[in-house]
Amino acid sequence: MGNCCGGTGNFFGPQKNTYMRVSLPAVCFVWQIAMIVLFGIFVRYNAEADAHWVETKKEENITSDIENDFYYRYPSFQDVHVMIFVGFGYLMTFLKRYSFSGVGFNFLIASFGLQWALLMQGWFHSLDPDTGKIYIGIENLINADFCCAGSLIAYGALLGKVSPVQLMVVTLFGVTLFAVEEFIILELFHCRDAGGSMVIHCFGGYYGLAISWVLYRPNLNLSKRLQGSTYQSDVFAMIGTLFLWMFWPSFNSAITDHGDAQHRAVINTYIALASSVLTTVAISSMFQNKGKLDMVHIQNASLAGAVAMGTASEFMITPYGSLIVGFCLGIISTFGYVVVTPVLERSFKLQDTCGIHNLHAVPGMLGGFIGAIVAATASESVYSKEGLIKTFNLEGKYQNRSMGTQGGFQAAGTCVAMAFGLIGGAIVGFILKLPIWGDPADDNCFDDEAYWELPEDEETIPPVLEYNNHMTHKHHEMSESNFTMEQI
Repeated sequence: MGNCCGGTGNFFGPQKNTYMRVSLPAVCFVWQIAMIVLFGIFVRYNAEADAHWVETKKEENITSDIENDFYYRYPSFQDVHVMIFVGFGYLMTFLKRYSFSGVGFNFLIASFGLQWALLMQGWFHSLDPDTGKIYIGIENLINADFCCAGSLIAYGALLGKVSPVQLMVVTLFGVTLFAVEEFIILELFHCRDAGGSMVIHCFGGYYGLAISWVLYRPNLNLSKRLQGSTYQSDVFAMIGTLFLWMFWPSFNSAITDHGDAQHRAVINTYIALASSVLTTVAISSMFQNKGKLDMVHIQNASLAGAVAMGTASEFMITPYGSLIVGFCLGIISTFGYVVVTPVLERSFKLQDTCGIHNLHAVPGMLGGFIGAIVAATASESVYSKEGLIKTFNLEGKYQNRSMGTQGGFQAAGTCVAMAFGLIGGAIVGFILKLPIWGDPADDNCFDDEAYWELPEDEETIPPVLEYNNHMTHKHHEMSESNFTMEQI
């Protein structure tokens, strides 16, 4: 595919002009005006946010404002919001000359994405057939942030290689595809995926990888001097990791049922995260020269347990089961950064800047299948009859669904997420190859100067020597280690 895409690139012509004075303002103004018009036509407050709440309380015999869903959901919403704008943003600041873009473009596409997500998810989930309106409340805001996360994950694979206009296109299609695959998985298949292992991480990971595959740059080594990190940039990226790590229990529990399910989701995610850290440190030390740690692994693989716990977080997976998930995913993710990523780039022409294959795509896929196994083995003796019905929402037309069947649909949902990510990403990738988006030349990637006004003292700083990188690995250091692949 990489070679095929190279030929297509020659057909479309070189993409070297990063002049954004017309295209970027045009996209931002036109799309924002479109959001205003669409919101004016379709979006209204729901009953709990409307000024008629006083009347609603009387009609439904509600005695206190504390029963408004806002007071249950808002703390989790704030945590998820911080993850989207601070956690994801700062995690992408590891490149020595791309911190403005890492945080700034994350800010841009999330701000557009959440607006488009409220509309897309509203049309699929919240549209009132009688009035033709979308009624939104605090839970809709959480789901919109979740929807944005899929596109932000995809951004990780494309970091440093695309223009802000291209990222807006990635987000437009990413949110649209997300809403469709989410509807299929959650509504048609009736899967449970509170933390989004399937619909967010698996989809977003493979969506970004497919786009990056199509946009393969055979001469990206011309920007090799800028692909590494510095001491300071890695510290900033670690801030993003810590925000994500601390708030991920809220991410996985934000939209679960009040009570035991939400409580259980927090516990399971919390201990899976802790377990991931230890195995990440262990594998990182084993594979590095003289047992030293690689900050790339700590920044990313330490989060893999929470990604894989997304689907099963509200299930009765047990605390020790959560520890096992974190333990295994820390190993798998770190091994991916050390071994798999270089192979993907060398043999499959897949340039994955942030290594989302190891943090989101594979852990998300495995999380979906873990959820399928836990669902298929669920029983009344473990959940109780009412607990089983509530956890898997086995009511109405689903009341006679067996747990084996539920597990099968959970597995099928994971496959749907992968398919939407891969096929949708490939299509979007070909759209982004058109020579109209202002993406940087091969020798101008990973550099803020292409799209930002930089402080004067920064513009004259010579490139810092590369020592650490998410996609270029130090093979010579690995070869010097006493630990070899044959010993595994």
